[in-house]
Amino acid sequence: MNSNYISLRSLVDKWLAPTRLMPARVTQVGRLLANRARYVRLERHTSGEAITIIFFRHDDGSWFVFPPAPAGPSMCAGY
Repeated sequence: MNSNYISLRSLVDKWLAPTRLMPARVTQVGRLLANRARYVRLERHTSGEAITIIFFRHDDGSWFVFPPAPAGPSMCAGY
């Protein structure tokens, strides 16, 4: 496992700080068209306004608030 692994739960706690009275709710789940990377959109209502953050899953299983870099062109030699 990657030592830099970051779970979605730890990011939600860090960025949205949900509580029992003001929980964070999943509003959308899907995949990006370009590279099929997964994303989760979460929302938390606080003081009459909504905070929305989209988290993206990277190839190593970690979640971040930025999308994974697209794969560049590659070549392989056949034997």
